[in-house]
Amino acid sequence: MRRKLAAGNWKMNGLAAAVTEAAAIAAYDANGVDVLICPPATLLAQMATLPMSIGGQDCHARTSGAHTGDISAEQLADTGATYTLTGHSERRTDHGETDAMINAKTMAAFAANLTAVVCIGETLSERETNKTLTVIDTQLAGSVPDTASAANTVIAYEPVWAIGTGKVPTNDQIAQVHAHIRARLSKRFSDGADFRILYGGSVKASNATEIFGIVDVDGALVGGASLTAADFTPIIAALAAS
Repeated sequence: MRRKLAAGNWKMNGLAAAVTEAAAIAAYDANGVDVLICPPATLLAQMATLPMSIGGQDCHARTSGAHTGDISAEQLADTGATYTLTGHSERRTDHGETDAMINAKTMAAFAANLTAVVCIGETLSERETNKTLTVIDTQLAGSVPDTASAANTVIAYEPVWAIGTGKVPTNDQIAQVHAHIRARLSKRFSDGADFRILYGGSVKASNATEIFGIVDVDGALVGGASLTAADFTPIIAALAAS
């Protein structure tokens, strides 16, 4: 039985005062759901003391070196983090990250005993030209290392055109992609049926119950709605009830 996961990506949001919101989220009775917050790196050490999982938003492929402004997977683990995102579409777009780069970062996460949440998803133009499943195949093959397992990897499907836009794919579209991902994982990995697959892209309290009712949706990677307990805890509750 795959354990459900509600993950929040705070992106470049949150000052020291935001730890109070994180504490309120951590204090919420998640009713068997794993809760993960990926705050900015400046808050990792403070938030790692809270009773929930904390993760980085990215990591460098190397353990150390002359990489100004970067953070290694080992440094994330040193703060108390147990997860890290890799391959988020904003990293792919804003920083030109390739599947090979994401693969290397994910392997670095494994080496530091972090669970990697590997993000994949198509753009609007790719969706409109019926390339979604081809893009998913390419990103899965290139970004997810052969050493991945259900124990060290979570897959997050985030259609790029739905992130922060308020647009959400239809249930059938989400179901099609999640089923496709499950099939590919099951074919490639002996424990592919046990990988958790999250949906991300404008998830909020008003649509969470419907999304979590879709087969092979094991949770969500939430952006803006994870910044406050008032917005995030109803999503956690919907996941627990699904």
